[in-house]
Amino acid sequence: MGQRMTGWILGWLLALLLWAPPATSAVTDYTAEQHYVGEVWHIVHRSYVDPTFNNQNWFKVRRQYVNRRYQSREETYAAVREMLASLDDPFTRLLDPEQYAAIQTSTSGELTGVGLQIAIDITNGQVLVVAPVEGSPADRAGILPLDRIVEIDHAATAGMTLDQCAERLRGVAGSEVLIRIEREGASTPQQLEFLIRRDRITVNPVSYRLNEQDGHRIAYIRLSQFNGNAVTDMAEALKTLEAQGADRYILDLRGNPGGLFDAGLAIARMWLDDGVLVHTADRQGLQESYTADHTALTQDPLIVLTNGGTASSSEILGGALQDNHRALLVGTRTFGKGLIQSLHAMPDGSGVIVTVARYETPAHHDINRRGITPDREVRLPAPLTRAQLGTPEDAQYQAALTLLAETPTETQS
Repeated sequence: MGQRMTGWILGWLLALLLWAPPATSAVTDYTAEQHYVGEVWHIVHRSYVDPTFNNQNWFKVRRQYVNRRYQSREETYAAVREMLASLDDPFTRLLDPEQYAAIQTSTSGELTGVGLQIAIDITNGQVLVVAPVEGSPADRAGILPLDRIVEIDHAATAGMTLDQCAERLRGVAGSEVLIRIEREGASTPQQLEFLIRRDRITVNPVSYRLNEQDGHRIAYIRLSQFNGNAVTDMAEALKTLEAQGADRYILDLRGNPGGLFDAGLAIARMWLDDGVLVHTADRQGLQESYTADHTALTQDPLIVLTNGGTASSSEILGGALQDNHRALLVGTRTFGKGLIQSLHAMPDGSGVIVTVARYETPAHHDINRRGITPDREVRLPAPLTRAQLGTPEDAQYQAALTLLAETPTETQS
């Protein structure tokens, strides 16, 4: 079926098209350029989640853009971006070949840059940090989930698209970028500046350890991203921990911005033996329900840690475990991303991302812009460093340990 992502570059399905326009930077083949615009229009026409196309006549939009004469592929790209902007949906957008290649690289588990997963806040247009990539330059510098990026190299982000921001953040390893963020404080927001040196980043999505406490062997697993390595790494972690006698688990999804949709489903099935994992609905309201398949790797008690950086596929996993009473969620409300995008690869190396569906938790909770409320809300008195996660200094982790101590093993099987 391809790769589906629900990350902030989230919810993507690779769909190869059987049309190949020329990929030159300066062309005079007006028909080919018009064909390109028409193909993008058709992709949206066939699958966009809103049947009203933001309350506009989509056929009129086609006439407006397809009938133009374009002098270059860059000019065509600009027109397509203008056409897609009329949908007022920051997640539906065009990626030029460089942007598309960057997306493919990030989902494979390697990337170059500062290591930030970002999104546009639909309510106010601000650029939000969903989460820094674990171990990345941005993570080491101290940028946190839900920080608002207000400037990149002294250029205000107000009015920028998601991809324009991403382009400014990307760069060759060793180069520097100045990022100004706004962070909610105790009384008023504070602004902070970070001069960050870009680097090559390898994302290792799963880390774990086993601790002895009160006669139990408690496994702590941190899942930082649903990339191409996450499913294999999680399966190996669970098999290793089970072989070492783990009998209780804490799964840390804090700061996990999501990623591949199918990876979220596969990992949910490792924890949940039966039941619905998630419902999806397209613009016709048709629902597809994804279920567990009796392949769970453990039935031991489970606590899941969440925060405002827990998004997309992480929310699918957390919602599945919570609604099926397989796990208790501890921490703070999740980000609230309940839309699914498809990524259509164009043969010239570009790509088109289109919002095609929304998803609901097994109990039909629509989490978009709402998030998931944990079973036990625990706020941190101050942001934690990466080294403090899962330690006695981590109040959410300590609350999870307390809940596990109160939970008989057989109640969550």
